Amino acid sequence: MISVLKSGLMTTIQDTGRYGYQKDGVIVSGAMDPQAHRIANLLVGNSADAATMEITLMGPVLEFQEDAFIAICGGNLTPMIDGDSVSMWKPLYIKKGSELRFGQPKKGFRTYLSIAGGFQVRKVMGSSSTYLRANMGGFDGRTLEKGDQLRFGHLDSQPQHLKEQLKTADKALSFKEASWFVGPEFTNYTKNDQPIRVMPGREFDLFTEQSKEDFFNGPFQIDSKSDRMGYRLNGTALNLENKKDIVSEAVTFGTIQVPPDGNPILLLADHQTTGGYPKIGQVASIDLPRIAQMRPGESVSFSPITHEEAQRLLLEKEKNLKQLQRGIETKLR
Repeated sequence: MISVLKSGLMTTIQDTGRYGYQKDGVIVSGAMDPQAHRIANLLVGNSADAATMEITLMGPVLEFQEDAFIAICGGNLTPMIDGDSVSMWKPLYIKKGSELRFGQPKKGFRTYLSIAGGFQVRKVMGSSSTYLRANMGGFDGRTLEKGDQLRFGHLDSQPQHLKEQLKTADKALSFKEASWFVGPEFTNYTKNDQPIRVMPGREFDLFTEQSKEDFFNGPFQIDSKSDRMGYRLNGTALNLENKKDIVSEAVTFGTIQVPPDGNPILLLADHQTTGGYPKIGQVASIDLPRIAQMRPGESVSFSPITHEEAQRLLLEKEKNLKQLQRGIETKLR
């Protein structure tokens, strides 16, 4: 059991999403940063779709009522256990009674807390993900609040040597870190110092030549009114060559639509199922985790990429993640 002593800015339970229901108007939702969510689960021996805690900018204060095996991956929100700094991107063995809190955010916007066995919440339509607008899924369909109690899987389901780590931990510390960690080739994406790679959207050719140029020259600023549904981008207005009625059609995570005011909207994990605004671009899947770590007020710029190159990079990343998974599984035996 974990007790929530302080809620944080926006803390929810998420998994890989609620698939198969978009035809009925039910959104996918799921973790904003699928890479951090996935690696966090791998580090504690969970399946990639196990429920994690998505923590946004200002983290919660959590008290562990049992020994636990956890990992923290994503943006660096300065995690601490009983006042001592702890490392990210590696397994942590925590003793009963320990308190996890977060300090000053250093890099990124969202981080993910995984725990062996996953967070135990009731699934809705096959998913544990929270969809706040519909009060669906997660912990009672809402953000976590002070006083909440969360159940999780137990160390009994993990290899015996993991539990032994807790017994041999330094008596002065309430946690023990693994000696190994995930390398920078999987973690450096949170720096966000390069343009986001975008494929031309279905209506790209309907925009003026100047607007096409402005789109890729940017930059755009992420508006404060942005949320998990989408980032509103402020910058040079993008215009169509001629006004044209667009039939509503399916949209997805990373679709960039342009409403009549000319300011793009970059759709995120809680995006609607269909959209009727012209689509100027689609963020390459490999860069979706980078988008998730950007904060309102920050600038974002775009660079073109072909479908073929985007697919090649995604397949290469998946191959590397599979190799990482095998390496972690060997460490956890």
